[in-house]
Parts: sequence; structure tokens; C-alpha cells
Amino acid sequence: MLILQETASIKPKTCKMKPKKTVSAAELYRSHFDQMLDLDHPLAKLARQIDWAAFENKFGAFYTPLWGRPGLPIRLMVGLTYLSRMYDLSDEAVVENWLENPYWQYFCGFEYFQLRFPLDPSSLVRWRKRIGVAGMEFLLQQTLVTAQNSGQLKESSLRQINVDTTVQEKNITFPTDAKLYHRMCTRLVKEARKVGVALRQSYVRVGKRVLLQQSRYAHAQQFKRARGQTKRLKIILGRVMRDVRRKCSEPSGKLSELLTLADRLFAQVKNDKNKLYSVHAPEVECIAKGKAHKRYEFGCKVSVATASRDNWVIGVQALHGNPYDGHTLTAMLQQVVRLTGW
Repeated sequence: MLILQETASIKPKTCKMKPKKTVSAAELYRSHFDQMLDLDHPLAKLARQIDWAAFENKFGAFYTPLWGRPGLPIRLMVGLTYLSRMYDLSDEAVVENWLENPYWQYFCGFEYFQLRFPLDPSSLVRWRKRIGVAGMEFLLQQTLVTAQNSGQLKESSLRQINVDTTVQEKNITFPTDAKLYHRMCTRLVKEARKVGVALRQSYVRVGKRVLLQQSRYAHAQQFKRARGQTKRLKIILGRVMRDVRRKCSEPSGKLSELLTLADRLFAQVKNDKNKLYSVHAPEVECIAKGKAHKRYEFGCKVSVATASRDNWVIGVQALHGNPYDGHTLTAMLQQVVRLTGW
């Protein structure tokens, strides 16, 4: 399933040169995939049904033919994205499995078996940020177009659809004040050192020791002492924030963003709304879906539409701000019409 999430669009100055297709002399004497593989394999059949040229036309605008290092093949990036969703794998796992699986390599447009990793897994992260929400939605649309052209998805399948909302949980630990104060302080010190700001004291060792002591008091149910250590971590964070602002009057870039988040964290109290639950993922929200086994979930609300008869996923949206479920139905139906044409 393709989960569409808010991603920042890439700036024109960061575009790469268009990918170049090269064939080495050694490949001319190697066995072609057509002679090695079973072309009736589901992935091989799917590779021939997908309109890969549509992706070249859609995403070619993100590359420039004039300057920069040549980018990776667009079909490779799209193919790895599809494979990671089909098999529910991380970026690291899908790249490792790609190297061992000839059918995956054939699906991604290669004609000969490859012996080296095609890219670093972090390239997939940057590529998703480059294409943004609209690009991820286009990938889902092409999935449905392929199903329509092959006769697997019919208009009669959409006479009745199911729309439901759930929570797409983020990869964060359970948020506690003590841990958030310590994490924010650590990130501020690290970023300040990158820009050359010499702090009076970094509190690296002191903060780690105080956090450890707080967790021990909490485990021993000595909550008054645990609250005292949490307060001490908050005081340390305030000192670091003030020290950074004194020595860097006009912060910019990542340091400015961290200071804004630090102000938000420093000011929030227990019963506030729109609290900060993660330093590396500030968009995380606390959502209660009424589940008996899990009262609160930390992530983003997601709306999913499926065909009632044959269970095709025909629409999916990330919904920020935790809207009421009934208010998400209109936008979901509009997306279904936009993606399927029915």
C-alpha cells in the first residue's frame, strides 16, 4: 500500500542530470534475463504490463540535461518503491534483496544480472522527497491504470467501496518529558557545533547521567525524585537555548528550526494540545481511536478506500490535524474519482 505523506518539494538547484543508459563491454557476453528467467513469473508479467514511459514523462521534469551528476534510472527508483511496498520492506532491506533476486532486477529494467548494489538506501528517501505527495499519488494511479488495462479492475468493482480511517504510526518511542528534554538538548549542542558556536557547557555527560537517574527513580516508583530530575533536565535545556541565542544572534537553517521546536517543547505543559512528541518527527500527533489494547497511538491519521468486491486499494490519504472521520469522506471520494476516472 502506498501511504501518501507530506514531503517537501525539491528546489530546482538540487536537480540532477538526467539518467544515462550505458552498457559495458563485459555485459555483451553475459546471459540475458530473457534466457534465464521464467517470463510467466508474476513479476515478469507485471513488468511488461506497466507503462514505464509514463514515469519517465512525469518525473523527467525533476532532472536537468545541462549540469550535475547523472541521476539514477527513474525505472529503478520507481521499481524499488513498488517492491518495498509490495513486500513491506525497509529501504535497506529492499536494496539488499534486490541484489540477490534476478526477478526484482528484471522488474526494475535491467537486462543482465547485477553484482553490485545499485544505490545507497538513503537515495530512496531523497527521491521520495523530490517527487512529493503528487508523485506518490501518481504511483498509486499507475497501479490502478495497469489493473484497468489488464482487466483486473472493472468499473463494476467500484459500485460499492469501503472507506475507513486508521493511524499510520511513526517510528518513535513513547514520549516522556525527560527524554524529550535530553534529546532536544543533545540535538541543539550537535547542531551548534556544526555551525561553529562554542557553548559555555554542553551538558553531554551531565544530561545523560540525570536522564539515567530519572529513569531509575521512576522504575522504583519514587516519583517525587523522578520529577526533580525531569525539572533539572528542563533547566539544562533552557541554559543551552539561551547560550546558543547569545552566541548566535541570527541562527539559520537547521539550528533555527531546532530552536523553534525547543521553544515549543520548553513552553508546553501536560494538558496542552498540539504537543511536540518527537524531535526528529515534529509532525507526530497523539490520536485516540478507542482501541481497548492501545489507548493512544502516535503518528498520522490515514484514510483508505478499497473496492468492496475484490479488495483493490483505490485511494489513500494522509490527514494531518486529526480531523473527524466523517469529515474525511468527501476528499476521499474525490481522490477515487481522480485516480480511477470512475
